[in-house]
Amino acid sequence: MKAVGYTESLPIDNPKSLQDLELPQPEAKGRDLLVRIRAIGVNPVDFKIRQRAAAEPGQVKILGWDAVGEVVAVGEDVSMFKPGDQVYYAGDVTRQGSNAEYQVVDERIVGRKPSSLNDAEAAALPLTTITAWEMLFDHLGLKQQAPDKITPTEDVILVIGAAGGVGSILIQLAKKLTGATVIATASRPHSQQWVKSLGADHVVNHREPLQPQIERLVSEGKIAQITHVASLHATDQYLDDYVSVLKPFGKIAMIDDPDSLDAMKLKPKSLSLHFEFMFARSMHSADDIAVQHDLLDTVASLVDQGHIRTTAGKHLGVINAENLRAAHSELEAGTAVGKIVLERFE
Repeated sequence: MKAVGYTESLPIDNPKSLQDLELPQPEAKGRDLLVRIRAIGVNPVDFKIRQRAAAEPGQVKILGWDAVGEVVAVGEDVSMFKPGDQVYYAGDVTRQGSNAEYQVVDERIVGRKPSSLNDAEAAALPLTTITAWEMLFDHLGLKQQAPDKITPTEDVILVIGAAGGVGSILIQLAKKLTGATVIATASRPHSQQWVKSLGADHVVNHREPLQPQIERLVSEGKIAQITHVASLHATDQYLDDYVSVLKPFGKIAMIDDPDSLDAMKLKPKSLSLHFEFMFARSMHSADDIAVQHDLLDTVASLVDQGHIRTTAGKHLGVINAENLRAAHSELEAGTAVGKIVLERFE
């Protein structure tokens, strides 16, 4: 099968950082599905692993943790899917990824593809959807409501770096499934318009001091005090702002990887800090691993009912090493709006 992978960690401008390869096709066993990949999304986790983790000696590492495809074979213990099913999923970071024509994946972390989206549109969603869902409901503890019967609450969530992949779906989930007021941060006119189109109630610029912007919204009566923060970028840089603007007993959920963080700053307000890592369930074979299957199916229904839209931002063409290197470059530069997607092998 065709695949894109690497053997050693190299800068993305090196042609060997990601290479076109021919590899054996994997086999589905146990609870695994064998999926023929039709479209993929690219995430920061891809370049972070490429930069930090070389392949094992004599092996090739395949990245990619967002996929849409067709089930072509199933393991002997599979009960949720059958060949011919159209699926989407993020996969398991401890296994080979989706930058290949075929991939094996545990059925318990796979959902049915939203029927109203094409392959590339759907490929933008899985990893960021799971991340955003777990942040909102598992970590920040926001209460879910029916999308057609939203009652406003006193919750006010600040979303840092809101124009990226996770922020783009988190804003929608927060607006469609909770009664929270959503404040998004974005610095460029294009990204500010993007987050507004997704439902953000207010937009502030994270390249300017955050605290005075938030305090101005409070003093003008536009928002109540911040109760929750979804920190999607530079948590160490903004931690003092979070402490200043959060209500006592407020909650912070983060997805980035700062070198250090002074958590003692949170104690005077009794704030809580939560780490979100959407691979935790699959990596550790959690007892409730199948909740990721359930939430992907739930979001597929929300998409097909018109409540949630794709977060695909840029389509970079077919799946090959050259196009994936371009995707990594853009993500490393931090300029992506929405999700980068690729489609089909040639």
